Amino acid sequence: MSSTSEKSSTSSSLLSAQTLVIAGIVWAVMALLFFLLFSVPLSAEEGLPLWYSIGTYIFECGAYLGAALVCFRNWQSPHMVSGRNVWLGIGLGMLFYFLGGVLFGIWELYFGLDPDVSPADAFYLGSYIVLIGGMVVAVTSKRLNLEIWQWGLLAGIAAFGIAVAIWVAAPDSWRAQLGMAPAATQEVVTESEPATTATGRAPTLDNSSKIQAKGATATDPASAPEEAAEIKAPAWVMALDKQLSPYKNAINLFYIVGDVFLLIIATALLLAFWGGRFSQSWRMIAAATFSLYIADMYFKWRDTQAEGSYQSGSLLEVFFVFSAILFGIGAILEHDISTRSRQSRRTRRAA
Repeated sequence: MSSTSEKSSTSSSLLSAQTLVIAGIVWAVMALLFFLLFSVPLSAEEGLPLWYSIGTYIFECGAYLGAALVCFRNWQSPHMVSGRNVWLGIGLGMLFYFLGGVLFGIWELYFGLDPDVSPADAFYLGSYIVLIGGMVVAVTSKRLNLEIWQWGLLAGIAAFGIAVAIWVAAPDSWRAQLGMAPAATQEVVTESEPATTATGRAPTLDNSSKIQAKGATATDPASAPEEAAEIKAPAWVMALDKQLSPYKNAINLFYIVGDVFLLIIATALLLAFWGGRFSQSWRMIAAATFSLYIADMYFKWRDTQAEGSYQSGSLLEVFFVFSAILFGIGAILEHDISTRSRQSRRTRRAA
């Protein structure tokens, strides 16, 4: 009997809120140090090493898997103040992000491709849907009695998020008209060096170590057999990549709209729960959403600027890890507060 009680106490201490929060913070600090120390490419030709790319996926996917587990624990508990459906939506969003990261890692690291659209996008799209659904349930379950300055702050953050999203998703023609793209310089280069345009993008922009099947036709014919020999993707993967590529613009637009919508909902939740008993957990959820917005906007902008030659793993992508950790900490805090409040009620009734 004593050994059984010792085992139960040990397992409960390992799964305590304090232990889980410390584990999440340690994971986030390790990820930050890893990104800070090794995110600089070795050279413009070599790009980032393979072991570094694998490490970034381990940190990111591990964080999302852990966040999914603690969110599903909240979903199974009947004592959650925010409701079980809220944490079911958030937990599914974390799980879909984990599965999407695994698939995208296979496409990028194993097959050596940089696809516009891959099967991982199905899980990423699903994560936005269930995340938005869970957070909308959390908002509708609370009456938003916001003051005028709070509505103004919400409108300001929404305007800022929309402006950044439009800037990231703006076509090149819009950038040229607004003075954000060096259109004149591009025209001069086109007139003076016609041979450069025939070879595709400039060599200095190609800082990726991945072999890109879509750019194979724009390379030198002498190097084409060597690149074809290094491509590991089977024929069905290449065919699927070609079929999904036309949906790139629509999917990117969905991501940008979803990011802005999540940003608005997170701000509303932060204002609604500010100062309440459960404000700590929802502050973490709001911070997680802001981190996801930062990482996703940077990823879209950097990929657009690099014209398809971008290799994932840049420093600001550590915010993907921060987002998952903060979602998990928010779930842990609400579980701890809900269970402690339940125990305190039982103690009062017994007294």
